[in-house]
Amino acid sequence: MTDMLPENVIDIVGMNKVYRSKKESDKHALKDINLSVPRGAIFGLLGPNGAGKSTLINILAGLVNKTSGSAEIWGYDIDKQERMARSSIGIVPQEINADMFFSPRETLEVQAGLYGVPKAERRTDALLDFVSLADKAQANIRALSGGMKRRLMIAKAMVHSPPILILDEPTAGVDIELRRQLWRNVRALNEEGVTIVLTTHYLEEAEELCDKIAIINHGEIVACEDKDSLVAQIDAKEVRFRMDQVFDTVPDAVSALGGRKDGERSITFSYSPSETEVGQYIAALQAAGFTISDVFTKDSDLEDIFLQLTSSV
Repeated sequence: MTDMLPENVIDIVGMNKVYRSKKESDKHALKDINLSVPRGAIFGLLGPNGAGKSTLINILAGLVNKTSGSAEIWGYDIDKQERMARSSIGIVPQEINADMFFSPRETLEVQAGLYGVPKAERRTDALLDFVSLADKAQANIRALSGGMKRRLMIAKAMVHSPPILILDEPTAGVDIELRRQLWRNVRALNEEGVTIVLTTHYLEEAEELCDKIAIINHGEIVACEDKDSLVAQIDAKEVRFRMDQVFDTVPDAVSALGGRKDGERSITFSYSPSETEVGQYIAALQAAGFTISDVFTKDSDLEDIFLQLTSSV
């Protein structure tokens, strides 16, 4: 049966979105977007504010009309098979989108009804338990904390058991503890076979959760690769040497190699591993009379990639 499932749960080809304006120049929000999301992935969509992330999601959700191009969700064309395409995704928006006078149970029951889920097939109790809201099932949503409301939005997006879940900045503005709790929910859903598409401003979040990442900037996809392959593209490292004594200045011979003072007792070098060996730094430090007491290294991370690809030229 799994052989009949699509290899890519989302396929976007040549998608453009232009917002027309009579008073100002047209805004080209999306420019020839080609993007595929593999089944079973936790897929990160990163980009600065105004990059086009929300526009892309809103097109997939049927809230915004694209200008040109095509897209399929779970094998269904979003134009020709709109109903099936929409039913294949659940979307967790940035905003809390729920009637504050309803209880969590009523919210999920109403949402399931809107999707035409028969009462006998509804998973209200299971979903409330999954997001740790079983004890708040009958509470008024107004009485829930911000974190509880966020978790309720995840349950609401899952009432029709979609194979794809899109989370739009799910942890924006929440504390670290809640963020990690939501991460656990995301991983649990993924382990059950749900493909996750995550937009986030938190690079730590993408690096922690995602196995494939696309970066969008000014409406264009500037990178789309496995996380590890993406990070490996940056041939840059830092090495910091801690000395056994305090010193005032960096000797000229060490400074000429790029060494810079880093605190009272440390010197840091930024270098390219493919071009430079750390041994020459050690030799230079020892020749300058330093005794090294410890060494620390820092590899490239997702933040380095992000800044490199989205910085203004």
